[in-house]
Amino acid sequence: MNASCRKEIVYNPDKSLKLSFSNDSIIFDTVFTSLGSATHRLMVYNTTKSNLKISDIHLEGGNQSLFRINVDGEAAADIKDVEIRAGDSLFIFARVTIDPNNATNPFVVEDNLQFLTNGNEQNVKLVAWGKNAHYILADHIQAGFPDYKIIADSLQTVHWTNDLPYVVYGYAVVNSYGQLDIEPGTHIYFHKNGGLWVYANGRLQVLGTQDNPVVFQGDRLETNYADLPGQWDRIWIMEGRERQDNLIKNAIIKNGFIGVQAESFFEATKNKLQLKNVIIKNMNGAGILSRFYKIEGQNIVVANCGGYCLALTGGGNYHFTQSTLANYWPYSIRNNPAVFLNNFLPDTNNQPVPYPMHFRLDNSIIYGYNENEFGTDMVTGADSAYLLDHCLVKTRLTMDNPAYFNQIIKNKDPKFLNTVNQDYRIDSLSPAIGQGDPALSISTPFDLLGNPRNGHPDLGAYQFVPGQGKPLK
Repeated sequence: MNASCRKEIVYNPDKSLKLSFSNDSIIFDTVFTSLGSATHRLMVYNTTKSNLKISDIHLEGGNQSLFRINVDGEAAADIKDVEIRAGDSLFIFARVTIDPNNATNPFVVEDNLQFLTNGNEQNVKLVAWGKNAHYILADHIQAGFPDYKIIADSLQTVHWTNDLPYVVYGYAVVNSYGQLDIEPGTHIYFHKNGGLWVYANGRLQVLGTQDNPVVFQGDRLETNYADLPGQWDRIWIMEGRERQDNLIKNAIIKNGFIGVQAESFFEATKNKLQLKNVIIKNMNGAGILSRFYKIEGQNIVVANCGGYCLALTGGGNYHFTQSTLANYWPYSIRNNPAVFLNNFLPDTNNQPVPYPMHFRLDNSIIYGYNENEFGTDMVTGADSAYLLDHCLVKTRLTMDNPAYFNQIIKNKDPKFLNTVNQDYRIDSLSPAIGQGDPALSISTPFDLLGNPRNGHPDLGAYQFVPGQGKPLK
């Protein structure tokens, strides 16, 4: 046949025409313990009635990507002008090679496989595990909920140990009547938008020690992510059963959106959340956000939050002792106080519905950049009271009503050792030294670092110790 008689293939340039894919993401869920590779297949479909030309298929990471692709037998990081007839499909094989012992690898290795057709850009996400760890991968997708995986089902107690880190992709869920125990020294890394969710009547026991705290943080290990807020979502705890308290002890919670959100969702909680020797820092939103809950905190540091250190809303019952609430948020203007209390929730007409609120703060420090770091918004109609007893507070309030304030040091710089490095120990000239009431510190005879208070408590989570030693990490 004469070449001039061949029918020319016509490609439709209509920008409304798009490709379809067998998956919108490819997850290589193999956990490598040594250098290894894995391959997955992606199907690309042209479900239109027109011939299409894909002008470009490439890996966003280019030659630096740990992924490689093969498109209908052609291997490259960037492939041009791929034809796909009407109703036809093509195979793409994606391959990843991982060395889990490479210190520069993140826990989660990602890239985007990008397709450009008639000016339309479409992406398929590629995800692989970059280090040896326990990976918790969301497997429930439900409208109105974050993607999640149940890690402790009803009547099941699950133990997370410190043999390997845990990496959570999505939300890890403790179901109703389930329990999660986290052993000392365990590190939990959350991927973007991930978190830990203790559902109604579930239970959480975080059992860190002074020498081996439990750490919750984002999964990015690069130096410039070390103190960067907003890398993951939150620890979310709902109401629980009587005598089944949730406990977080000797833990560091950092670099998320909300450190701990505790709320009575379906009914008033019958248990409480106990926080002992806990640091919560670098949160975009709030360090601790509550709604009509019960919380007891001892030796707590909550620092550097874009919204509040403590936002205790909708009533509840709260008692914090020997705590440092310091907000030196450096990323933007912060209009909220470090500590905020209210005793109501809005109804469907946005009118306040009062709930009982009882709050007490003993031997503690509230300080930060703002002129007023303590605020309340209370309505009548519910039994509500609060008391700050032996505290150093930065405020514009008079704080002379003994029903609410006792032995308050106002607007005196507590002289933290280094707020830039988030070292909230106090130095030798701090006005907080020796100002605590010994009767209020009986339950906390040792500070956050294990130093004895010896019946002469300073204010805050740290007792001043001459020659305090190395800077805190």
